[in-house]
Amino acid sequence: MDIGELLALGLGLQPPWRLMGQRVDTSKQPHEVYLEVAADRGSEYPCPVCGRLCKAHDFQEFTWRHLNLFQYHCYVTGRMPRVDCPEHGTKRVKAPWARDGNRFTLLFEQAAMTLVREMPVLAVARIVGVSDKRLWRVVQYYVARALTKMDLGGVKAVALDDTASKRGQNYVTVFIDLDRKQKPVLFVTPGRGKDCLVQFRRFLREHGGHHQNIAEVVCDMSPAFLAAIGQSFPSANVTVDWFHVVQLFTTAVDQVRKAEARERKLPKATRWAVLKAADGGRLTEKQQQALAELETGGFATATAWRLKEMLRWIRKATSSRAAQWRITHFLRHARKCIPLDAKALVPISKALMTLEEHAHLILRRWTSKHSNARLEGLNGIFQAARARARGYRNVFTFMTMIYLLAAPLGDVIKFHT
Repeated sequence: MDIGELLALGLGLQPPWRLMGQRVDTSKQPHEVYLEVAADRGSEYPCPVCGRLCKAHDFQEFTWRHLNLFQYHCYVTGRMPRVDCPEHGTKRVKAPWARDGNRFTLLFEQAAMTLVREMPVLAVARIVGVSDKRLWRVVQYYVARALTKMDLGGVKAVALDDTASKRGQNYVTVFIDLDRKQKPVLFVTPGRGKDCLVQFRRFLREHGGHHQNIAEVVCDMSPAFLAAIGQSFPSANVTVDWFHVVQLFTTAVDQVRKAEARERKLPKATRWAVLKAADGGRLTEKQQQALAELETGGFATATAWRLKEMLRWIRKATSSRAAQWRITHFLRHARKCIPLDAKALVPISKALMTLEEHAHLILRRWTSKHSNARLEGLNGIFQAARARARGYRNVFTFMTMIYLLAAPLGDVIKFHT
């Protein structure tokens, strides 16, 4: 087998196409290799609409970027004909080694998609020697194509949560299939309000699902989410995950600490001491000392921290009824601990009101087999990818990467053999 046959085999050329020659341009760095592809004179070509073999009408030369040949950039050049189809008129023949209208070969796109899953798109663009904008168009094409084939007919339980797309109040909302063990992301949409549920319901219907099939939705205590779930998925049970209860009170404790720090000096290492678990074994010696000073110094932050730690007592309940009893007694005890004139403890008071308002949704955590833990873990992966890429140009590139990392897209990169 000579070098020409080897290159033709690598390109996957089939009659009437064959490799006619190759040349190297050494005037550029890195050097460029051009593989010239053509068909024998008088060959007939399939109509791109009906597949009927037709004679060529005229030719135009095109160039496609191919996989590097050793350390050199490689390009495929070919004179692509237009055919005269009796039924469909004059049509441009599609190159079998590339997508229609694209200037990358399929093998180049396959390699690029493999790299994009492992590193930022900008880094891949630098490696392969193309602009990141062109590479993003390739990624978005294949992700969008895979999404059109997604079947959501069996989806019965979903979870949703928002994650930041960039600094400031910029978010996307992610929906996952709670019954799917691998690649659970179903849908991603900009924002984090009522319209997100409307968009997901439409997406579900377009992909073989139905809103009445959704038996459970797990989410946080966002009023917008809860109201929209009732409208878009009226037959679904809503479960508020325990993670969001702890998050609510942790945020409230931090707000109390910040407010009190403006009024009086707090012990050193207070910030992380009150955010960590007291019985988790991860407190440093300085943090343990800070907690001891808070307890004996009459600080409002100490009161807020003690109430947050009491949530562990509720969490250990073995049944929904026991949890309901513990929540009731916790609320009663907490309100006794908060003086009426304690302005610094207002965030804790608001957290208690939220807990009381949504207690019936929180109690479903004891009867449901689902939680938001997987989605919170995925959010960490999404944010790590965003940090590694040093941010994304816009929200749609971030959404594309979320799909690529965690959606069941199938063999999105196995499109050429």
